[in-house]
Amino acid sequence: MAFESLTDKLQNVFKNLRNKGRLTEEDVRTALKEVKMALLEADVNFKVVKQFIRSVEERAVGADVLNGLNPGQMVIKIVNEEMIALMGSETTEITLQPGKAVTVIMMCGLQGAGKTTTTAKIAGKLKLKGKKPLLVACDVYRPAAIKQLQINGEKQQVDVFSMGENHKPVNIAKAALEHAEKNGHNVVILDTAGRLHIDEEMMAELQEIKENVAVHQTLLVVDAMTGQDAVNVAKDFDDQIGIDGVVLSKMDGDSRGGAALSVKAVTGKPILYVGMGEKLSDLEQFYPERMASRILGMGDVLTLIEKAQQNIDIDEEKGKQMTARMKKGKFDFEDYLESMKQMRNMGGLSSLMSMLPGMGKQMGDLESAVDEKQLARMEAIVLSMTPEERQNPKLLNTSRKARISRGSGVDISLVNRFIKQFEQSQKMMKQIPGMMGGKKGRGMFGGLGGMKFPF
Repeated sequence: MAFESLTDKLQNVFKNLRNKGRLTEEDVRTALKEVKMALLEADVNFKVVKQFIRSVEERAVGADVLNGLNPGQMVIKIVNEEMIALMGSETTEITLQPGKAVTVIMMCGLQGAGKTTTTAKIAGKLKLKGKKPLLVACDVYRPAAIKQLQINGEKQQVDVFSMGENHKPVNIAKAALEHAEKNGHNVVILDTAGRLHIDEEMMAELQEIKENVAVHQTLLVVDAMTGQDAVNVAKDFDDQIGIDGVVLSKMDGDSRGGAALSVKAVTGKPILYVGMGEKLSDLEQFYPERMASRILGMGDVLTLIEKAQQNIDIDEEKGKQMTARMKKGKFDFEDYLESMKQMRNMGGLSSLMSMLPGMGKQMGDLESAVDEKQLARMEAIVLSMTPEERQNPKLLNTSRKARISRGSGVDISLVNRFIKQFEQSQKMMKQIPGMMGGKKGRGMFGGLGGMKFPF
């Protein structure tokens, strides 16, 4: 889970602050020493940490904070605000040319950072905004790089321009621009070659493209899991060719957070997107305030709602029907399969729960109790049922359960336990009418915290 280690450490610090009715300057400084150590262990740039702690301390030891009604909460609020400022305060979008003018975006980065996949992800984002992007295969060195881009382009239903491996990248870029102008593409995204490390040849190639093609945006893809190294790479690229923004890939595997917290402060360049998984839909706009909230263990409900709006493809009438069934406890196994599908589309159970406020400390128990193999077994049980059995679980007698056990390859006791827990969940559905947007409730996800899942 992203930032898991840093979040746990910071929450322990904040817990101690909240438990004190009054705070002294010494209390604040002791807490900030622990925050400093947590940030350094998270591989945040030392100079960035030093300035951050200084800024927080200057605000937190003031009389208004220490003499306030809830000084602990005030200090946490200050940490949150300074962390948002550290990451850029405002959300930055890719700058596109006005009207029908073609926008040229050059993607760059080291080999292995996920540049080609990220290029296709961005094309998909722009397409959803009504643009007609063209992906351009300028990596003529890495084996299968062109094929990878073509496959990803096909998945995103975005055109890909390629001239093979026997042409110079600068000539491919120039030809692609002509092709785009003739075929109505208004965004050209150049997938350039990476190297295992920064070298003169790679930089010279990127500079040559920028000298011969009007590149409007240069975006750097860096691996968030490399921490401080990612920040150093960003600084080197910016110094040598100039970049307009950064995309952090593999953020879902970054338990520390050093890159996210350091990039803007060190390079002055904003983070535009973060990659949160391997699927082409797993690219999120970077919101500094939301990221700070996640890091501090406060959840990220806005992103959760956006994921639901983007991925839950049920129309209003179907939504009303499902709500009515759930209120009556008639949530059947067909609904279960649909909910599992939607949960996977949104990143899985642990991803969703991590965005809910107050769930940080429970994530370890949750993940150990529910693993992907276990979920797969539950799904196999349901898929081994007939459509009639899924819609009417009361049909599941002993002989039918035995058949399902054989079909799913699991022990009969697991089938019995799963069905019993599912029946209990049906009863609980009656108690959470607000879960699917009912008038009484707690919003779409309000009931999830106390719900007993049937696995």
